[in-house]
Amino acid sequence: MSISIALFTQDLRVHDNPVLRAALAESAEVVPLFVLDEGVEATGFAVPNRAAFLAGCLADLDGALRSRGGRLVVRRGEAVAETVRLARRLDARGVHLAAGVSAFAHRREAGLRAELGERLRVHEAVLTALAPGAVTPAGKDHYGVFTPYWRAWRQAERRAPLTAPRTVRVPADVPGVAVPAVRPDSPDLPEGGESAGRRRWSGWDVDAYQEQHDDLAGDDTSRLSPYLHFGCLSATELVALAERRGGAGAEAFVRQLVWRDFHHQVLAARPDAARADYRPRGDRWHHDDAELAAWREGRTGYPIVDAGMRQLAAEGWMHNRARLLTAGFLAKTLYLDWRAGAAHFLSLLVDGDVANNQLNWQWVAGTGTDTRPNRVLNPLTQAKRFDPHGDYVRRWVPELAEVPGPAVHRPWLLERPPRDYPAPVIDLAEGRFARGRGR
Repeated sequence: MSISIALFTQDLRVHDNPVLRAALAESAEVVPLFVLDEGVEATGFAVPNRAAFLAGCLADLDGALRSRGGRLVVRRGEAVAETVRLARRLDARGVHLAAGVSAFAHRREAGLRAELGERLRVHEAVLTALAPGAVTPAGKDHYGVFTPYWRAWRQAERRAPLTAPRTVRVPADVPGVAVPAVRPDSPDLPEGGESAGRRRWSGWDVDAYQEQHDDLAGDDTSRLSPYLHFGCLSATELVALAERRGGAGAEAFVRQLVWRDFHHQVLAARPDAARADYRPRGDRWHHDDAELAAWREGRTGYPIVDAGMRQLAAEGWMHNRARLLTAGFLAKTLYLDWRAGAAHFLSLLVDGDVANNQLNWQWVAGTGTDTRPNRVLNPLTQAKRFDPHGDYVRRWVPELAEVPGPAVHRPWLLERPPRDYPAPVIDLAEGRFARGRGR
C-alpha cells in the first residue's frame, strides 16, 4: 500500500490545505507529520508565547485528523533529518510541503530536495493567498511598492479554496512524541488552533472593519493574525469569504491580507531584509540602553506608547495601530535601531512572523518599502485621533486609571501628576531630528 507524507509547517489546518489534499490524492495512506524542529529553537524563534500557542494548534490539528480517522505524528529533531528518515523507512512515494519565504524555510526545502529529489513536492500559495513571484513588475523579481502590487494582485488568478478531507488513513506503526507543555511569558494568550480561529472569524463583524479598525479602545480588529501565522486559517479562504461578503469593510480587510502577501513576496526575493535595511538611508542610530528598556517595559512617560507595550506583554499581541505608533516612537523619536524593536516584538508576539514583523518595522523606520521615509507618527497626535477619550490607555496603564478623559494622554500637565508613573523619557521636539540625520 502506497504511503505519502504531509509535512506540516505553517499550515496547521485541515480546511483548504493543498499539502494534505495532494498527499491524500497521491497515496492510500498518509502520515501527517510535524517536526518540533531543534533548528528553529537554535534560531531563538521558538519563544515561549509562540511555543505555547503552537501546542494548542497541534492538539487541535490532531483532534481534527482523529475525527477523520487519522492522527498527527509529532517527531522531535532536525526537520530535514527526521522527515528523510521517516520517508526512507516507509518508502514514501512523496513528501509534500508548503513553500516558505524565510531563509530558514529555504534551507529546509533545499535540504529535503537534496535528500529526496523528485519525491519532494512543494506547494505554492499555501501560506499566502498569492504565491510570491506570481506577479512581478517588468524587469524585476518583486514589487517594492505596495500600490502597484495591490493592482497586479487584484488582476491575478488565484486558486479556489479546497474543502477539508472526509477521511485520513494513517499507518498504525508510525511512532511520535508528545508535545511538551510550555508556560508562556504573557498570561492572556489567545487559544491556539484552527477551531478557535474559525470561531473567531465567524464571530467577527467584518462589515465594521473599515470604520473601526483603527479604534484602539474599541478593539474591533479581527485578531486573526496568530491563526494566519501558524496557518490555522487559510489566507486564500479568508479572501474568498470576504469577497463573497462584499462591502467596504470586507474590501479593507482583503487589502490587509494583500499587505501580508506583499511582505512575503518582498522577503522571498530579498531574504536579507529580515536583518538589513531594504532601502539604506544612511541612518546612524542612537544607542541608549535605558531608553530601550523604558520602551520595552512600557514606561516611556507617553501613555499611548506605554499602553501598547503593556498590551504586548500581557497578551502576546498588540493592536495594529498601537504597533505602528510604538514602533514609530522607538525608531523616529528615540531614534533607536529598528532591529532592537523588531527583536523585542518577535520575543513576545504570538503572530511573530519574520516577513510581516521585519518589513513593517522597516516601513515605520523609513528603511523599507514606504515611499515616504520621513513619515513621523507623533504619539500625542495618534492618541488624540485613535484613543480620544483615553479608554485604551486606562485599560493598560493602571497608574492612570483615575485620570479622566483625554487628559490621560498628558499626565505631566496634571496639577498632581501620578507619583508612580514616569515623566517623559524624551521631549518630542528633541527626538529624532536632534539625534538623527534630520532628513
